Amino acid sequence: MSDAARLPLSGIVVVSLEQAIAAPLASRHLADWGARVIKIERPEKGDFCRDYDAVLNGMSSQFVWTNRSKESLAIDIKSPDGRAALDALLPRADVFLQNLAPGAAERLGLDAATLTERFPRLIACDISGYGSGGPLSDKKAYDLLVQCEAGVLAINGTEEQPAKSGLSVVDIATGMYVLQGVLMALYRRERTGKGTAFEVSLFDSITEWMSYPALYTAGSGKSLRRTGTRHAGISPYGPFTAGDGRVVFFGIQNDREWTAFCAEVMGDAALATDPRYGTNPKRLENRDALEALIEQRFATFTSDQALELLDRAGIANAHMNTVEAFLEHRQLHARGRVRQVASPRGAVPSFLPAITIPGLVPAMGPVPAVGEHSDAILSELGLLEPAGR
Repeated sequence: MSDAARLPLSGIVVVSLEQAIAAPLASRHLADWGARVIKIERPEKGDFCRDYDAVLNGMSSQFVWTNRSKESLAIDIKSPDGRAALDALLPRADVFLQNLAPGAAERLGLDAATLTERFPRLIACDISGYGSGGPLSDKKAYDLLVQCEAGVLAINGTEEQPAKSGLSVVDIATGMYVLQGVLMALYRRERTGKGTAFEVSLFDSITEWMSYPALYTAGSGKSLRRTGTRHAGISPYGPFTAGDGRVVFFGIQNDREWTAFCAEVMGDAALATDPRYGTNPKRLENRDALEALIEQRFATFTSDQALELLDRAGIANAHMNTVEAFLEHRQLHARGRVRQVASPRGAVPSFLPAITIPGLVPAMGPVPAVGEHSDAILSELGLLEPAGR
């Protein structure tokens, strides 16, 4: 058996009418583990994510991240030929994903409910900004805009200024819930023989991630404070400057860690029972005074000495790395987590999927050019004569 055939999703065919990040990220995870993913793109220009930037060998870094191991079929699904190709492809699909603009899939008969009526074993997912129903169901949505609607910006940043996440957290959350839904539906089909129509929205996905701050606000009657790089609900947890001027991070999660920190790092076991700092709520209430004590103590150490003391005391800690330092991180390279994948512009770096299955190597196939596989797929469907005939 070939390595590809041994992957858990080998034999699964995914057709994805996708663009941007959320849907492509979900289908790329399926491709990593053996699914054949056919990405439908607009002729010539393709997925508009291809033009987000041009920093990675002249390609978009975000496109390269979310599109390895796929086949690109460039067709206009509104044209007779393009729709004929899609209609020929759908009966062969196990999974169909789409994140078209609001209402577009329904008008084309490509929404999940319609497709699973036509193909009862199909697993079909509609990916949208705000979900079906409700006053915003027809509203266009992008990551940052949904962060705004869901209150994400309200809890990020400093007291003076809110900030967006530096990552596309809404798109990433959505892609992972789409992936989860597909895998659950595949398992259900194994048991029942039936497909599943389901939906995932950007707003619903980040709503789950906002549960803690929402429940905190519902219970306390006030929003979490924006605390910059410090934790809003735990103290001490955040950045501290050592005597060499470098910043280290650490966090205290429980009473045992607090006691060990006081005795072994602060050199003052009695501090653990000081009534101003004995519980996490008290430490939050007196955070400024506590952090001043810690900074005073840390000024006597280098950053390496501080991290060594924290490790010895069993206190979780971290360097404050740049992205450049992350790219060279010893943990990444010691475990072989960085690979090279092919692309139309040469090899590019890529990270292994987060799941490690002993004895299996994920696909990590090339990033496709727009329409690179169109002729081969159309020939396979009997819609194009193979070259040389």
